[in-house]
Amino acid sequence: MTVAPPLLDTDLVARHALAHDASHYLLLPEAVTAPASEAEVVALLREATRTRRPLTFRSGGTSLSGQGQSDSVLADVRRGFRAIEVLDGGARVRVGPGATLRQVNAQLLRHGRRLGPDPASEVACTIGGVIANNSSGMAAGIAENSYRTLESLRCVLPGGTVVDTGLEGADARLRRDEPALHAGLLRLRDRVRGDAEATRVLRERFAMKNTMGYGLNALLDFDTPAQILAHLVVGSEGTLAFVSSAVFRTVRIQRHIATGLLVLPSLQAATAALPEVVGAGFATAELMDARSLEVARQLPGAPQEIRGLGAGSPAALLVEHRADEAEALAQKAADADALANALSLAAPFEMTTDATRRAAMWTTRKGLYAAVAGARPAGSTALLEDVVVPVPALEATCRGLQELFDRHGYDESVIFGHAKDGNIHFLLNEQLGDGGHRLEAFTEDMVELILGRGGNLKAEHGTGRVMAPFVQRQYGPMLYGVMRELKALVDPAGILNPGVVLTDDPTAHMRDLKPVVGIEEEADRCVECGYCEPVCPSKDLTLTPRQRIVLRRDAALAAQRGDHAAAAAIREAYDYQGLQTCAADGMCVTTCPVGINTGDLVRRLRAEENGAAANAAWSAAAGQWDLLTRGASAAMGAAGALPAALPRAATGAARALLGPDLVPDYRPELPRHGGAVRRGGGRGRASAEVAAVYLPACVHTMFGAADGGGSGAGGCGGGCGCGSDTGAGGSPGASSAPATAAGVPAALALLAERAGMRLAVPDDAASLCCGTPFSSKGMTAAKQRMHERLRTALGAASEGGRLPVVVDAASCTEGILDALAGTGIEVLDAVTFVRGHLLDRLEVREQAASATVHPTCSTTHLGATEDLTAIAEACAAEVVVPVAWGCCGYAGDRGMLHPELTASATAAEAAEVALRETEWYVSANRTCELGMQAATGKSYRHVLELLEAVTR
Repeated sequence: MTVAPPLLDTDLVARHALAHDASHYLLLPEAVTAPASEAEVVALLREATRTRRPLTFRSGGTSLSGQGQSDSVLADVRRGFRAIEVLDGGARVRVGPGATLRQVNAQLLRHGRRLGPDPASEVACTIGGVIANNSSGMAAGIAENSYRTLESLRCVLPGGTVVDTGLEGADARLRRDEPALHAGLLRLRDRVRGDAEATRVLRERFAMKNTMGYGLNALLDFDTPAQILAHLVVGSEGTLAFVSSAVFRTVRIQRHIATGLLVLPSLQAATAALPEVVGAGFATAELMDARSLEVARQLPGAPQEIRGLGAGSPAALLVEHRADEAEALAQKAADADALANALSLAAPFEMTTDATRRAAMWTTRKGLYAAVAGARPAGSTALLEDVVVPVPALEATCRGLQELFDRHGYDESVIFGHAKDGNIHFLLNEQLGDGGHRLEAFTEDMVELILGRGGNLKAEHGTGRVMAPFVQRQYGPMLYGVMRELKALVDPAGILNPGVVLTDDPTAHMRDLKPVVGIEEEADRCVECGYCEPVCPSKDLTLTPRQRIVLRRDAALAAQRGDHAAAAAIREAYDYQGLQTCAADGMCVTTCPVGINTGDLVRRLRAEENGAAANAAWSAAAGQWDLLTRGASAAMGAAGALPAALPRAATGAARALLGPDLVPDYRPELPRHGGAVRRGGGRGRASAEVAAVYLPACVHTMFGAADGGGSGAGGCGGGCGCGSDTGAGGSPGASSAPATAAGVPAALALLAERAGMRLAVPDDAASLCCGTPFSSKGMTAAKQRMHERLRTALGAASEGGRLPVVVDAASCTEGILDALAGTGIEVLDAVTFVRGHLLDRLEVREQAASATVHPTCSTTHLGATEDLTAIAEACAAEVVVPVAWGCCGYAGDRGMLHPELTASATAAEAAEVALRETEWYVSANRTCELGMQAATGKSYRHVLELLEAVTR
């Protein structure tokens, strides 16, 4: 069956949203498209070949050298090619180009395996990019990079031929389907092998990391054209073929790891020590110069090893040993101590096996580029270059680079990188408004320096536009001619990613430079790296955080240039795509190395759009919150008593009249009853001393407990004097779950009683709210009014901070933390409180068979996800945390205003949940439970309801 090419989208906003990547180039495509299958790619390539229309495939967009852009057709393959298939117990893995490296490693982790390439951008870089750039990274070197660990490749050639080197007889198939290409590859192989000088150059160049030009070492390393082609595609930056899937041999994870920081007096001292460091056999040796360390000290979560460094001009090597056995690691650590004692260190040295400290060190190092770039002067562009030289030449090379920085006036330059491989990165802050004349002169000098030291001009980041004019200078005319012939053989029409890797324009690296324009302060530091995109709930529906930011920049730039039509078009589309479908969940900040929470920007923009009437209404609501929540509870109960079609029809009509951004939809997942009104008094054992202040979240009043079980949020099941009855009922999709108390407030009260503790509920609890409903809608005055009330009420209830405040919905805990910031009152989410204070006092009488856990954006921000899973593990014999879990996008009422957001955000997790039926489905936030119920059809409950059931 013939498949039509995917539609080309010429919409201005879509083109601007996809145009940007992490490089300092910007090309606006004529059209964008999103092929969803290999068949659509085949059709797209055939059409591009027929019309001679250039085509560029794009996935993660983390590339720094300008590989993922086009002024013709840009094809986004992030959404349709995310398949991950673990093979042979994890020894191999088949992956699609749209899956991120982190997602693949998460699937392999349960097998004790990982992919070989380990770039710092693992959270966002996709397998398509990992292959296209022959990624390596911190520890991979040249032994575990993409080229060396690739087993087979399935790709589509520009003419539409599909090549799968994993099939039996792959070479014979290639000879049959592409005879000219097959013969041409044999001819190039023999020409290079017959030229002693060419062979010497290739062996020398590829004995180091090298992503400059095509990987012609494949002509030496493999014999058959099929295998030669597969390995030429690696590192070809999308200029030879589209990779639809690949099979990698994986690497065993060594269980015992120790990490340390060797701090030396200067960069020269650090590089001079490298021969001894490399000889010590460290798995990694990451170089950071003085400026890198200065920026790293300011990063959130920076470890004491870095925060404790004083001013001056030190440099550091982040080193790590790995071993299969603890005894072997101990010996390696002892050897490292001996090495440290022989060096003139500027700070004490210690190898640590503590996972938290190790993670902090690596998080700091991996976020260094974007953090340094985020600290750049206003109006400047951060440029990151990537070179490699033989390790013995590294000291002289770094000294030469510093001389070039001084000569060309780059005062805030930074050097860091993978020192054990001779691979360093250096970052410059450049004002590109003058056309980049200083940068052009510096680049010429840098090229001479690196080639003069026997190095490669690109080690990891790919040739791209930034180094395409210098490929011939690195390899010489003979090998450059082979590269030209190779491109003509595979892509005779020249349609795939032209201008990348090879170019006839000696000034191509200075063209299409990205303009700099200032925007709102919340987002102005963005370096467009794309690390935020994989965790964004709206990434497959409308925009990602990066795209929300770049559209603000492009609208401002269009207005500056007088293109008011373009600015207006972007702003008009932005309301739905940028504001209304943003969950404002802040997950972007968890991966952003410069700490940007795009939700802050969205909330401010929503606030600016709100009129005086809306602000007044919400401020009044804050003053009558008890009445409002009781009304919502009553309305939920009334709606639940009617046939579902009636309230849905009513809300549908109201949404059509007033708009979907004002009127929530009546959703099938909503409980068929409201919760009881919250009251003051005690919870738990009446005779016990009060251990904490308990603030039940108002969300339990508005949305009753799952399955209609009992009295909802106000009760505890009896025994504590609150007058409630224990609810019971089965769980749709989890019918074997035991009867539970009526919601988490009831469950927490019972758990406190069983643990011999007492919780004090403020008398005016029903009138209090965390403020999140106001802040998410940009109702700043209402939020401030509620926050003042919270500080007064909880200050008194906690006896001035003597007692901690416990909140039973994770998103509300976040809001209370914000409200009480600076008061000295400790705020704990219920899962953290129960794990730390109650769990050891409770007896699990009969474990549940299994439970699926949905962590939330709020448990992530609170650091409570571990507490959530620990409680589940105490309650169930088997606990499943879906690898694909993410923010559900329900975001309070956002899932009712825009259910398409939740449907998109939860699609991958829901598909994974469907593969494994469990007895319980649990989370830590009521609206998230509703969102996951909508996605999966399973009745999700708070994990404390599970704990109450198994300790009954």
